[in-house]
Amino acid sequence: MFAKLTERLSQAVDSLRGRGRLTEDNIAESMREVRMALLEADVALPVVKRFIDAVKQKALGAEIQGSLTPGQALVGVIHDELVAVMGGAARAFDLRFAPPAVILLAGLQGAGKTTTAGKLARHLIAQKKRVLLVSTDIRRPAAVLQLQRLAEQVGADFHPVTPGDVPPAIAAAALGAARRGVYDVLVVDTAGRLHVDAELMQEVREIDAAVAPHERLFVVDAMAGQDAVNAAQAFGSALQLTGVILTKADGDARGGAALSVREITGAPLLFLGTGEKSDGLEVFDPDRMARRILGMGDVVALVEEVRRNVDTEEAERLAKKVAKGKGFDFNDLKSQLQQLQKMGGMGSLLDKLPGGAAAAQKMAPGMADRETKRQIALIDSMTPRERRRPEIIDGSRRRRIAAGAGMQVQDVNRLLKQHQNMQKMMKQLGSGKLQRMMGAMAGKLGGGGPFAPGR
Repeated sequence: MFAKLTERLSQAVDSLRGRGRLTEDNIAESMREVRMALLEADVALPVVKRFIDAVKQKALGAEIQGSLTPGQALVGVIHDELVAVMGGAARAFDLRFAPPAVILLAGLQGAGKTTTAGKLARHLIAQKKRVLLVSTDIRRPAAVLQLQRLAEQVGADFHPVTPGDVPPAIAAAALGAARRGVYDVLVVDTAGRLHVDAELMQEVREIDAAVAPHERLFVVDAMAGQDAVNAAQAFGSALQLTGVILTKADGDARGGAALSVREITGAPLLFLGTGEKSDGLEVFDPDRMARRILGMGDVVALVEEVRRNVDTEEAERLAKKVAKGKGFDFNDLKSQLQQLQKMGGMGSLLDKLPGGAAAAQKMAPGMADRETKRQIALIDSMTPRERRRPEIIDGSRRRRIAAGAGMQVQDVNRLLKQHQNMQKMMKQLGSGKLQRMMGAMAGKLGGGGPFAPGR
């Protein structure tokens, strides 16, 4: 997400190289680049106009410290304005109500409301909340069954739909069940249409009146572009929206919707949805997102990703094994590659590192992740003995491994070379250094170190 915008903003800042100070002329020149970058990212035109005017005004009045270049000073102004456009400070759910707190999800068909309901339930369950899910989408045949299965996957309860009931009655019955069952949260999934119409808006209003939700969340597809803005305006008129969830954020390199919906609806962006898995929901933080847009990375998100997905027991096992001089075999390499996949792959990792977005852009889309899958396929093509003892892999074995994975012998050779390099590195760290390093990391990820929440 934002790859194209990051690239164009970088070009705008580069245009100030060699300039001694920010002037009206060179700011105007850079702002032309920024305007084009925002328009290409599909940001709504009114938002672009207000953003450019605000940056120009603040940049002209900015005091440049001696250690900053004009480009760095402009980046600071753009960063602050991006944060303002996306809502300022991050906002979390306020669930300090007499339970159950009711969360209503609304949006067009195909935006990912049902999948988001499951993801949101998982997010809340991780915070020790009892969650009940209900679907009021009686037009889409599989909608109710889909949400029921998602509820089972994430550990939430599901309120069944009585045939013949209308959506407001279904929602009201679910609220009654949530009260009787002493649930902390009721998540109401509503129906959508392919476009905004009067019938859809009326149904959403009636459901809203039936359950008086504490949170009214607009769910919008990041790839919808200007359609997202139009839908946001319509739902914002029908409901008093309290937040926005942007879905399929990993499938859009432009990101214009993220910069537009806050301004259009007046409601803050709360979450970004990625992928189909139930853990693909990221709390939205305007400051951290602005840093990512400007290529500064998001180390906090990276640490959170590591905390969620890295198997600390496996990390310690590997450290102890290497410390005892037992070597680093292909089973270990496969384990490390799988850990990388759990963290979203190399592209996702680079995107969160300072300056990593530029490196990610140089790769063909998905190239690093495809290579990881190919390497795992080659390891799976080996016998258990070959994985434990890579030194026995001779020419005939290489041909058999390549054929088994549907690849070339050269691919096997590259994998063996990569393994040898990693093995050398592990040997250099083998005298207890790796174990101490992994142990320290495990302590931090376990919640006791400086990266723990609240520290």
